[in-house]
Amino acid sequence: NETTVTEFILLGFSSNPALQLCLFGLFSVLYSATLMGNALVFVLICLDYRLHSPMYFFLCHLSIVDICYASNNVPHMLRNLLGQGRTISFAGCGTQTHLYLIFALTECVLLAMMSYDRYVAICHPLRYTLIMNWRLCLTLAAVSWAFGFVFGTLQASLALHLPFCGPCEVDHFFCEILAVLKLACTDTTANKVLIFAVCVCFLLFPLALILISYLHILATILRIRSVPGWHKTFSTCGSHLSVVGLFYGNAIFMYMWPQSSNSSGREKVLSLFYSLVSPCLNPLIYSLRNKQVKEALMKLQRRRRVFHS
Repeated sequence: NETTVTEFILLGFSSNPALQLCLFGLFSVLYSATLMGNALVFVLICLDYRLHSPMYFFLCHLSIVDICYASNNVPHMLRNLLGQGRTISFAGCGTQTHLYLIFALTECVLLAMMSYDRYVAICHPLRYTLIMNWRLCLTLAAVSWAFGFVFGTLQASLALHLPFCGPCEVDHFFCEILAVLKLACTDTTANKVLIFAVCVCFLLFPLALILISYLHILATILRIRSVPGWHKTFSTCGSHLSVVGLFYGNAIFMYMWPQSSNSSGREKVLSLFYSLVSPCLNPLIYSLRNKQVKEALMKLQRRRRVFHS
């Protein structure tokens, strides 16, 4: 075992104390909003029987993934911004990389499953309950988590078995796999080829399926003559398209765009966007665009007022 590094130093964003304090306040607000927003969506789906449908079943899983995804990276980043040490153990860094890959890949597959659900609901409404039965929903959710776990574990294992003999400074705010690979004192071409191959399978292929699904949905929408029908269909699909654009766009730009020698700043911003900003916006997008979620929220508020009175 050639590994001599026992801990890494996360360089983060800046060493300026004033800027660190501002970033801590901003990221704390976003992280709190992420936890509360996704937890609220999860609770609403569990409590309101009207939301016990395949669409909200997948949305519930998306909320779980977003909570875990943000909680894997952000708390340590906030601790570092407070000046309580930037070091992380080798085992801690490996765990962070492993979980980050699992949740990211799971969300890639999960978003594709959600697009298939919308395709069936809009293009085959009379057969929707027959096709999207609970056995299929459970299978699709299990496949999403299984694929994320298997391929995330594969990538993390290959990366962490490389020899690391210094330097030990990770130019990032968490142990992102590309930033960690830069510290390996051996050739990492095989690892980067694997990452690119996984990106093709988990980014381009699901995105192609999503685009095909929405082309069929668009063709179906164009055949709808009533304005209320148009509005209902766009409100149902608009939230999913917003999430897809945020997530896949940033991930593809991050992992499939040619990297330059001074791209670390860009990588930090993109990683921050899809590991904190996107999970924060997801419940907001769904609650603003979806009438049923807003009705469930008002029902919960009325129930609280009755309970307190």
